Amino acid sequence: MTIPPERASCIKMVALDVDGVLTDGGIIIDNAGIEAKRFSVRDGLGIRLLLDSGIKVGLITARRSQVVSRRAEELSLSFVHQGVKDKWRCLQEEMTHSAIDAQACAFMGDDLIDLAILTRVGLAAAPCDAAPEVLERVHWISDKPGGGGAVRHLAEGILQAQGLWSSHVTRLSSG
Repeated sequence: MTIPPERASCIKMVALDVDGVLTDGGIIIDNAGIEAKRFSVRDGLGIRLLLDSGIKVGLITARRSQVVSRRAEELSLSFVHQGVKDKWRCLQEEMTHSAIDAQACAFMGDDLIDLAILTRVGLAAAPCDAAPEVLERVHWISDKPGGGGAVRHLAEGILQAQGLWSSHVTRLSSG
């Protein structure tokens, strides 16, 4: 499934859920109470390319995790909101702060808590293993699962629609 170019070409901000989008949704907690998550480096590169293209990228998640804070810092994300119950209101505040309207915003989510955003943004996206209710309501479904390249797939589609993908490939090919 191709990302609708008329939706992707105007995207200026990408917001992402974490568990089930940037990760496979699993949470590992060891006997000492240390939490671990597995992130895809390909998703990370996709995020960096969006940021390098001037597109704001951030996280809005209902859970709190030091692991997420660390990953967000590594990627130099535009914003990070954890412990959020009303994700739509949170995204509205980010859009207002950045003077970006909902049509210029993409969101990738995977579960019911994400529906309030997914039904309001210009480009609603989901990994292929998202909840059925989410898959029924988004504009685009990645053929990759959460934590397995879905975010990278979204980033490529947006950058291709904006005519920026090939310049990144050329730049990275030349070292």
